[in-house]
Amino acid sequence: MPELPVRSAAAYDHSSIMNINRTTQDTKSAQNILSLNRGHAANALQPSPEQPPQPGISANAGAPHRQPQPSAAPAIRANTVPQLFHPLRKGQKVVLDPSGNISRIRVCLGWNTDNSLCDIDVSAFILGRDGKVLGDDWFVFYGQPDSPDRKVRFSPAGDCDRQYISVDLAGMDARTEKIVFVLTINEAAENNLNFSMVRDAYVRILHDANEEELVSFQMTDYYPNVISMMICEIYLHNGNWKCTAVGNGVARDLAGLCGLYGVALI
Repeated sequence: MPELPVRSAAAYDHSSIMNINRTTQDTKSAQNILSLNRGHAANALQPSPEQPPQPGISANAGAPHRQPQPSAAPAIRANTVPQLFHPLRKGQKVVLDPSGNISRIRVCLGWNTDNSLCDIDVSAFILGRDGKVLGDDWFVFYGQPDSPDRKVRFSPAGDCDRQYISVDLAGMDARTEKIVFVLTINEAAENNLNFSMVRDAYVRILHDANEEELVSFQMTDYYPNVISMMICEIYLHNGNWKCTAVGNGVARDLAGLCGLYGVALI
């Protein structure tokens, strides 16, 4: 069982897989400036002996009385949904490349959230005929950006999509029958998050050579009891790669998905 890298340096186990070290902004300078400004304001507003106290200023205290101001919520970066040229309906299945000439594709994903704590990650599980991963390291996510054969590769951002996964269908391990693409809310249980707080989630599969869209799917159902959403899958059928628009989820985090798809955790 491999010890896979994650965003933190912790060992790869059921609890540490979701422990992510996030970069935080240094606010010390801003706090010092704010404190200094408040000091200047207090001196400027202190009443002189010959003047009556001004409204909102205590006659006994030199500093003005201020009502506490609510702190601003972190800004949520909006992602514009690109034009989708060949959209599928939920549950619809189509041949990905009827011509049979496309070997490399790019699975691009995007979304928006109504809660700034919703941090969504993309993962891809590479499955065999039994519906389980080919091995413990046959899934791709932020902590393991490449499959063992380097045919499935994770990238954190695209030109207009939030994350994408490149797939080289040519020369892929012959045991591969299906690849499932999943959106997971990080630390959902700890922060009481779920997919009812997500919107505009979509996937579009492009021809890697010219970025022409092959198929796409925009989710329509967002469930309050779901924290991981299987948005789509591609699978081999009678020698052709097909795509299914899934749009269903489970109440499992990334570690739970590993158990679902047969990844043994240490």
